[in-house]
Amino acid sequence: MHPANSKHLPSGIRADKELMIDLHMHSTFSDGSLSPAELVATAGRGGLSAIALTDHDTTGGLRQFAEAAEAGGIIGIPGVEISAEFSPGTMHMLGYFIRSGSPALEEALENIRDGRDARNRKILAKLQQLGMKIEWEDVKSRAGEDVVGRPHFAQAMLDLGYVSSTKDAFDRYLAKNKAAYVDRFRLTPEVCIKAICSAGGVPVLAHPGTVAASPDDLASLVKTLADAGLAGLEAYYSEHTHEQTGRYVRLAERFGLAVTGGSDFHGSVNPDIKMGRGFGSLVVPDGLLLSLYERAGLKYPGIK
Repeated sequence: MHPANSKHLPSGIRADKELMIDLHMHSTFSDGSLSPAELVATAGRGGLSAIALTDHDTTGGLRQFAEAAEAGGIIGIPGVEISAEFSPGTMHMLGYFIRSGSPALEEALENIRDGRDARNRKILAKLQQLGMKIEWEDVKSRAGEDVVGRPHFAQAMLDLGYVSSTKDAFDRYLAKNKAAYVDRFRLTPEVCIKAICSAGGVPVLAHPGTVAASPDDLASLVKTLADAGLAGLEAYYSEHTHEQTGRYVRLAERFGLAVTGGSDFHGSVNPDIKMGRGFGSLVVPDGLLLSLYERAGLKYPGIK
């Protein structure tokens, strides 16, 4: 195990393995560049033993993901990532071991997607007002199977010659407070937690480093969310420093929460982030899986 990560392990988690796991990744069903089956194949070639598919606001890819994981001999954990209402930072809620087709969860996700669709139409109108000859089909054709997001606008803008890169598209037009940015509908964190739990899932606060809060305010927030049913904290993450990782592990232990981790892999959409390795030094301890399975009330199959 990478020494910089092993010193931050939660109590009772051993650090005698180097098996790779990644519990945060996206497919073409949201804003990733690989299909669920391609994610599994890539994980297998990369030596990963367990992965989770956590597409934004959709469970559409989970069936394909489960079939591919079983065929590939990899532990595949069905998940979702839900955008939560929070200010001034960004909050996402991960749900693990969810049952797709759960009415309450699917209704919540549909409401979010409806809000996203309205937002997309407003973004398109803004780009057109800025003089860009972009049509809806130009964007939709770059979205894969399901949910259209800002990365697809960025790709269309690049392909049509309006920007020099997808990063340029965000920096000049699509990022918050830029010329074509539009905010969108989100659920409260408590509603996200309830929706995940209604589907038998384990709700986990994603990348707490993106929550713009002081350590004391974050602790207060985590306590409030734990009282509402939050079960875990994503301490291991591509953009977290080693100091942040240690702080979030201790915070999880303080409130009796499971610790999880993942790269937030999107494929070519963000090529700097590698599956299982983040920016290169990320190591998510495979021992964390046992606690996650326990939270879900499931038997841990173990990693071979």
